[in-house]
Amino acid sequence: MKFFIDTANLEQIKEAEALGVLDGVTTNPSLMAKEGITGQENILKHYVDICTIVEGDVSAEVVSTDFDGMVKEGEALAKLHEQIVVKIPMIKEGVKALKYFSDKGIRTNCTLVFSAGQALLAAKAGATYVSPFLGRLDDISTDGLNLISEIRLIYDNYAFDTQILAASIRHTMHVIDCAKLGADVMTGPLSSIEGLLKHPLTDIGLAKFLADYKKGNS
Repeated sequence: MKFFIDTANLEQIKEAEALGVLDGVTTNPSLMAKEGITGQENILKHYVDICTIVEGDVSAEVVSTDFDGMVKEGEALAKLHEQIVVKIPMIKEGVKALKYFSDKGIRTNCTLVFSAGQALLAAKAGATYVSPFLGRLDDISTDGLNLISEIRLIYDNYAFDTQILAASIRHTMHVIDCAKLGADVMTGPLSSIEGLLKHPLTDIGLAKFLADYKKGNS
């Protein structure tokens, strides 16, 4: 399973990279705005800054909703850096754009996926990644993990190359559950990754080892 961090915060990206387990970054306009990154030139520069920190894929999202606009934006984003993956919304014009980019050899991440049918369309159109938002489904009392399971079954049935990028990860158990279900990638906050480190018995055991060492070597 690949670990992506879902943020535009450079310090958090550096921290995750320093841990040695980071495989990529996902961003969106909301995350950019949260960090105060505004203006097209600044946004594009920020994508490149992220690419200099990590070695893996960096998803950069288009804001157009028409085919021509998405193509124009996506081609410009893809030219920024070889690590850029163009993030396309799951709408009718978006599916057309996914197919266009696939034919051009430009990698894509189909975002805002909330059903198995949408994921099937994305795979048929040649998306590199599909991003089902499981946390947002959980928010409306719908089983987000079940969607991951359904997509995994469909993709395995037909040997689609599209990777399942479990998005809207809220906590560490989401990471574990998605790993059990066979999601190819997870993207979430730094806390969801660091949470995997924690177990009380680890802390208790380490404290005991250190205390025993101090007794015999003080």
